[in-house]
Amino acid sequence: MADPRSANPRFAEDLQFREKPGGPARYQDWTENPVQYFTVVDKENGSILGHLWAGDEDAAAYEPRESGGPRAVNEGGFWIRRLRDAKKRCLLPSQALAELYGTPETAGKGRPLPGSLADAPNAAAVEALAKGA
Repeated sequence: MADPRSANPRFAEDLQFREKPGGPARYQDWTENPVQYFTVVDKENGSILGHLWAGDEDAAAYEPRESGGPRAVNEGGFWIRRLRDAKKRCLLPSQALAELYGTPETAGKGRPLPGSLADAPNAAAVEALAKGA
């Protein structure tokens, strides 16, 4: 008896994923242009969880600290949701960053480290900082 799956030629096709327009509002997650960033620390023990950065060419993201482990990675969901909310409200990335930096008591496990707002030449510099380089 023949395998019924072999009768359909689509089974031999490559599977391809194509992004559809729509979905949640979000900033780009990379830029080669200058950015501002701040450090996110754990509310319980003050350890560094990651860095939140933004650049006004519509780019902003959270970079988890590599040495922060799963807690740092999980904290990213909270900050990403807040960035998406800011994008939905049509805030520039710098406005979103200022708003998030100005509200230290957040619902997540982390909070902005006071005095940590700084400039970086691009997103790669913040990523290198998160990796501990």
